[in-house]
Amino acid sequence: MTSKFRRAGSAVAIVAALGLALSACGGGSDSGDDGEGGGDTSSITFIPKNLGNPYFDASDTGGKKAADEIGTTWKQVGPTESTPDSQVSFINTATQQRAGALVVSANDPTAIGDALEEARNAGTKVVTMDSDTEPQFRDVFVSQADAAGIAKSQVDLIAEQIGGKGEIAILSAAANATNQNEWIKLMEEELAASHPDIKLVQTVYGDDDDQKSFDKTAGLLQSHPNLKGIISPTTVGIAAAARYLSDSEYKGKVALTGLGTPNQMREYVKDGTVKGFALWDPEQLGYLSAYAADALASGDIEGKEGDKFEAGDLGEYTVGADGVVVLGEPTVFDESNIDDFDF
Repeated sequence: MTSKFRRAGSAVAIVAALGLALSACGGGSDSGDDGEGGGDTSSITFIPKNLGNPYFDASDTGGKKAADEIGTTWKQVGPTESTPDSQVSFINTATQQRAGALVVSANDPTAIGDALEEARNAGTKVVTMDSDTEPQFRDVFVSQADAAGIAKSQVDLIAEQIGGKGEIAILSAAANATNQNEWIKLMEEELAASHPDIKLVQTVYGDDDDQKSFDKTAGLLQSHPNLKGIISPTTVGIAAAARYLSDSEYKGKVALTGLGTPNQMREYVKDGTVKGFALWDPEQLGYLSAYAADALASGDIEGKEGDKFEAGDLGEYTVGADGVVVLGEPTVFDESNIDDFDF
């Protein structure tokens, strides 16, 4: 993997692969079907888990930037709720419109498989990004970072913040989110192997909904009076949990970490609610995904292990085993460096 990635020490470090960058939604976003039409086989259609999510707004910004550089078109369409069924109609419409490629953050590893198979049978290339399907349903998966590295970074952060012992909980996104479940499984393994004095007492799901995540945070604190920390591996969840903690008696007493963006978490780091969290740059993730999609659609790669393609400012990438392309490593954000980032 080429390294035009700038690490956390530099002013514009690429939270290469983890981090989650969220800026404003690109101008091509749309929440409804566009209807059938003549199609544009050079186009890329981005279908996130849900619209209105700052993480995917940032990915959309990166994808549009890459498409402009490539000379193709990029548009974002998708559901307002983070469910697999809600993604299917958007996949079907893009297939009918003969999109050159889809970039999809899957709400379920198998439930959208049939729709993606139909798209591929119609000649549309399929890239999953951020959250994967089963490998047979796509050509390439662009992963934000190595899953084990993401899990370990979150466990290490919470362990440091609670002194290596005590009860913790996890506030996740949807119960069937592929990436979340993989990270949680690996976090459980890391806790058992390296932190025997930390007990995971409960995992709850906020469905990447701000209010539900806020309420789930309150529920955790009421159900577990000895809770020492919360890990939220989702940008919506960690921001909602931080908002709850910042105005409560638990501020400074219950640690919070996970995956968030600097812009959404800055005030909570500054006011002492959160000591540190991690992420990759979601804008970079969308940017890389667009280049991977174009390389597939143009026939430059097939998604096989060892295939190489150029990804603009990020340089050259190589497809790994099972068609996986990894963006990079996560960056930890805290009071010492958070003002160096703007996403």
